[in-house]
Formats: sequence, structure tokens, C-alpha cells
Amino acid sequence: MVDMKAKPFYLSDEDCKWVEDTINGMTLDEKVGQLFFNMGSSRDEDYLKMTVEKYHIGGIRYNPASADEVHEQNRILQENSKIPLIIACNTENGGDGACVDGTTIGSQTKIGATRNTQYAYNLGYMSNKEAAAIGCNLSFAPVSDILYNWENPVIGLRTYGNDVDRVMEMSKAYLDGAHANPGFCCAAKHFPGDGLDFRDQHVANSVNDFSCEEWDATFGKVYQNLIDNGLDAIMAGHIMQPAYTRYFNPEIADDDIMPATLSPELISGLLRKKLGFNGMVLTDASHMVGLTCRMKRRDLMPAAIAAGVDMFLFFNEMDEDFESMKQGVLDGRITEERLSDALHRILALKAHMGLHKKAKTELVPPKSQVHEIVGCEEHKAMQKEISDKAVTLVKYKDKDVLPLTPERYKRIMIVYVKGLEAPGLVSLMGRCKVSPAEKLKEKLEAQGFEVFIYESPIQKILKEMEKGGKPDVNVYFAGKSPIKDFVANQDAIITLVDIAGGFQPVARPAFGMTKGGGEIPWYVFELPVIVVGTKQPFVLADIPQARTYINTYDTLDSTLDVLVGKLMKGADAFTGQDPVDSYCGIWDTRL
Repeated sequence: MVDMKAKPFYLSDEDCKWVEDTINGMTLDEKVGQLFFNMGSSRDEDYLKMTVEKYHIGGIRYNPASADEVHEQNRILQENSKIPLIIACNTENGGDGACVDGTTIGSQTKIGATRNTQYAYNLGYMSNKEAAAIGCNLSFAPVSDILYNWENPVIGLRTYGNDVDRVMEMSKAYLDGAHANPGFCCAAKHFPGDGLDFRDQHVANSVNDFSCEEWDATFGKVYQNLIDNGLDAIMAGHIMQPAYTRYFNPEIADDDIMPATLSPELISGLLRKKLGFNGMVLTDASHMVGLTCRMKRRDLMPAAIAAGVDMFLFFNEMDEDFESMKQGVLDGRITEERLSDALHRILALKAHMGLHKKAKTELVPPKSQVHEIVGCEEHKAMQKEISDKAVTLVKYKDKDVLPLTPERYKRIMIVYVKGLEAPGLVSLMGRCKVSPAEKLKEKLEAQGFEVFIYESPIQKILKEMEKGGKPDVNVYFAGKSPIKDFVANQDAIITLVDIAGGFQPVARPAFGMTKGGGEIPWYVFELPVIVVGTKQPFVLADIPQARTYINTYDTLDSTLDVLVGKLMKGADAFTGQDPVDSYCGIWDTRL
């Protein structure tokens, strides 16, 4: 059973009494409701009241919205909930994970490139200061994963790198920064650790296949350090860890090895007993296939709680899921002892936040201070400072390419390379009004360069078709132009590779042509070519011939300003250090 007076809760006798009295006063439905973390599908007041009055939810995560909208949503929820709510946000990179007008401070990988632990602290502090200002009290961060496999599609820029000690120190610094905001808590993720598999648990199984000894020296070291330093909660991932599952259950059959969210061996054994974690555990999102493919939904919900998880992340259909969880209590799959333990941890976390000591109208800060904090100039300045320290010159084979100045290279061609796009996703989400290539063009022109953005034959055909024309394809693909003409048209080329780091679809370039066109830099010995990876840092796997390669980690205006400034100053201006293996462990990427 949970020790509410111990780490990470440190409750007083008075606090413990509130927890006990609250649980003793609950109906069965109220107890079942506390196990659920809802994903709010609406900010309509009637909907919000219904979720707390009918389903008695213990916590909520919500869809993106402005600071004002989230603040009002949180006010309605807290003022109408019988028991104060845990309100979570995804402040992995900044306050923009709490509201759309929040400040992006910098991705974890970008901060890893600075090698400065203070920036990880600032990320934790500033991100969650903005989150707290709109009524959030828990961050689903830090991401405590270690990137060992460059083909992993989940982690992307959501890691401090591939060095265990750096991940350990920066994850802890983020936690300390978040805790500097009174009452604010963290749920580190994704236990038992992502970054090994090339598959994505959103759409498939995922496995952490380290041996017990390897796990102890890597992910175990990171989690133990966080736990020892007061980590409040842990998000269990839909990730299997066969070695430790078999360690705690030597007779288990392969078919019965489950992801952490359904594994008593990993939650009750590895996390609780071996690592000594006394805090609250919640699942990752419950629509991910790494979970849903393992058993029927009506069974997996009570199975997760029975395995030792305390809160279940997100309803599917609310009535159906609520009844499935309740049935698990009624038929004993969730024992009275396990239910009591989960409720004690959930309410102990709320008491640790100090929610029980506040009036309902005080659980969300005054609206008057929202815009004093969210998007403030201090946080924007930190974003720019981190960019300046992070942008990384990874590969520099031709030592005379930089500096890039109008006197040396007046005419610049930008080749804009994007990744594969999920069908219909661009139409659904809407395209950016100004692409990173267009923004970079404007910034270079302001410095005196003449810049144009390359259009492939396919782009020219599509553009003509959009205007109602009937292009002759043969005209665009007829023959090969003389190399001398190609070289004469520009003085240098920037290949800007804009591919998201992490999540489906797989983050790889989508070249319009296989050879001969301008998209792929086959011409690295014909002209100076600078390849820039703007998001995921593994462009060299697909463009190994790049002789000058830079990682910026994002396309923020402040980052592109820094990029242009460093290009014009020369190689010595780049201070960022590769936080991962941007060469992808492939020998020819270093040629």
C-alpha cells in the first residue's frame, strides 16, 4: 500500500485525513470515476459539467486551444467537480504544450545540443509557469527516453539524446524547474523506456529488448534518479520489456508478455518493488494499438488497474468504458485492496498539489495574470538564447564553404524538401501560410542575397494544372540540361529538409524525382551545398553525400535568424554539439 507520508507525497496527518475521509465518503461510481483521465472533446459548459457530475473523472487532458479558452474550461471544471481535478498538459517543449499561444522554449533534443543543464531547468520552469497560469497542475513530461535507434518513429526530438548521463541530468533538471512552480507536478514518460524499437506503439507493438543488466545501466538509471529526486507520477508506455517480465515471472509464456500498461511484472515488480516508486502511475493514451491489440477493450481497462496502474488515460465511449471498469471492480478483477491503493495514490497526489486546501474558485489562478505570463518576453528571449547555443554544424567536409556572404555567393537557390504526408492530413490541418523556405528566403534577402526557391518539374506541372492548363509533360522532362548551365544559374544551394521528428508517418524525405532533378543534391561537387535539417536530425541517412550539414531542430523565426547569422559568420560561430548520432551509425554518412 502507498505510504502517503513518504516521497513523493510528504503528506501531513491533516492531509492524510482528507484523503481517507474523501475515499470513505465516495460512492462506488465516484471511486470508479477517479480512475479515469478524460480527453476533453468539447469546451461547452454543459459537456464539462457532465464529465465531472456524471462520470466523476479524476483528471483531464484537452485538445489544443488558446490560453483564454483553456483557462475558462479549467475554471468551469474545477468549480463544478466534487473533488479537485488533475489537469494535465504536454509541456515537453514549452508552454505551447498547454495552450496554442504559449511559448515554445525548445525541444528536448535541441536543449541536449546545448549541453547546458540550466536550459533543461528553464524549460521545466517556464513551460509550466505558463501552464499553471491557465489552471494546469501536471505535465506529461519530462520525456525520459534515450534514443538508441535513429529509425525510432516516436521519440524524434523528444529526448535529450543518446547519452544516459545527459538524459538523466537534464530530465532531473526539468523536474526541478517544474517543481519551482508551487504545487506543480510531473509525470515522466514512457516507462519502461522508448528509443530502441523502429516501430510506433501508436500503430503497432513496441519492445524495449534490453537485458536486465542493460536496462539497469540505462533507462533504470534515469528513472531511479528521477524517483530519488521526488518524481510525482509516471506514465507507463505500451511497451513490452521481456527481460524484466521474465525476471519477475520466470514461468510466463511469450504470449502472456504484456506492455507495461498491462504488466504486473513491470508495474508492481520493476517499478514499485525494485525502483521503489511510491507515486501515481497512469497509462499512455488508450487508443494506441500497442495496448488495444493485446485484448478486448472491456478487459484491458480493469487489467491495467489490476496490474498496478492507478489512472486510465482517456475514454473511448464514456458509458461503455465506465461500465467496463466498474464491472472489473464488481467481479473482483480489480480487488478492493488494489482499488483502495489506486485511490489513495490519486488523492495523495492531489493533496500533494495542495488542491484540497483551496476553495473551488481559487483552484485556477485569476484570469488577469494569464497574459502577463503566457508568451511573455522573458520566455521568448530564452527561446532565442537556446537557439543560439543549440544550432549544430554536424558535418563540414569542405572547410572553405563558410562563411556564406553576398560577396562570395550572391545567388542562392533554396531546395525545400518535405517528408511523406498522411493522406488528407494537410487538408485537414491546413498548410502554413508561410513555409520555412519562404521565411529563410526573406531573411537571406534582407542580408543582401538574391534568393529563389527551386521548383521541380512535378511542381511546375501541378501549378500549371491548378491554373487550368494542360501541360506537355515531355517539355518538363525532356533531356538533361548541361551541367555548366546548372552551375551558372546560382552560386550556392541550401537544401532545407523540413521533416517532423517523431510520430507517424515515418519521418523520411519524399523526393519528387529519383535522379537528375534539383531536389536531391547530386551536385555536391559542382557547387557549394549546405544541407539543413530543420526538425528530425537524421537527414544524413537519406542524403549521405552532404558535405556541409547543419541541424536547427525547429523552424522558429528566432532559430532561422540564428541560422542565417551563423552561416554568415562562419563555422566557428556554431557551438551546438550533436546530441544524438546524426550520422545514424552508417559509415558512408561520414564520407
